[in-house]
Amino acid sequence: MSKQTEDKSSPVNISLKELVALRALPQRTEKPRSLASAQLAGGHRSRFRGRGMEFAEVRGYQPGDDVRSIDWRVTARRGKVHTKLFHEERERPVLYALDYRRPMFFATRGRFKAVLASQLAALLAWQAMAQGDRIGGFLFSEEKHTELRPRGGHRGVLQLLNAMTSDPVWQRPPHQPFQPHQRLAETVQRLLRVTRPGSRVHLFSDLTQWDDSVEKQLAVLSRQAEISLYFLFDPLEAELPQGNNYRLSDGSSDLLISTASSQVRSHYHRNFATLHERVNAFCKSYRIVFYDVVTTSDPQQFITGNKG
Repeated sequence: MSKQTEDKSSPVNISLKELVALRALPQRTEKPRSLASAQLAGGHRSRFRGRGMEFAEVRGYQPGDDVRSIDWRVTARRGKVHTKLFHEERERPVLYALDYRRPMFFATRGRFKAVLASQLAALLAWQAMAQGDRIGGFLFSEEKHTELRPRGGHRGVLQLLNAMTSDPVWQRPPHQPFQPHQRLAETVQRLLRVTRPGSRVHLFSDLTQWDDSVEKQLAVLSRQAEISLYFLFDPLEAELPQGNNYRLSDGSSDLLISTASSQVRSHYHRNFATLHERVNAFCKSYRIVFYDVVTTSDPQQFITGNKG
């Protein structure tokens, strides 16, 4: 992202004008050189079968193949298990799942996690539109969720961007008190219900309330869709600063903490590292593409793989 564009970007507000303007930024045109960049660029080959797929060929069954794709006629004729392979059709459903719960409206540096997630999703959606994909969305908070059926062309992208910015629930005033009414696992379960087989899902979250139930739902989702998981966090959430006293507030009460103790800082960092390692290991087990996204990230450079 150019310095001029970055200076105009609000770090605390999700702006429709700014999300629309992201379309004008340079897009990746070269062939991706790694799995990560290939996933971000939105390639169309997949191991999943579902609606929107067309038959390609039959080959011998391999471990990991979907048993539902076994070609029983060829298997009976040749005496060896064979499975059908499919190519995705041009207009593939791509779903952008955005976490707009209150912890996402936080940052000590860079931009709010929710703002950065919205900008990344907008950049990816413009790229997907250029490739002919259909764009859908799943936006959720403590109080509600919004489902957007995939649509092609500008309509799909603008539907998503408007949903990001038109609902006051997604535009939270900072420091507003809250009590979570719904756990992350329940939200992922709803996402599972609305995701069509063969879809691609981009999930943006700070992974608050990550637990066994979340993993169970995502494991099921990974069997019918390709998932990219973006773990958004602020530097302060990963590591406490050197010893001092700091005031924290949830909007209704204050808490004074001291970081003078090296043991306290070490324990704090270890908790973050444990969560990170757990999520990363889970994603590897279920072929989910995993990205760390710190609030100081430049959205354009992150998407194009030129992170500094």
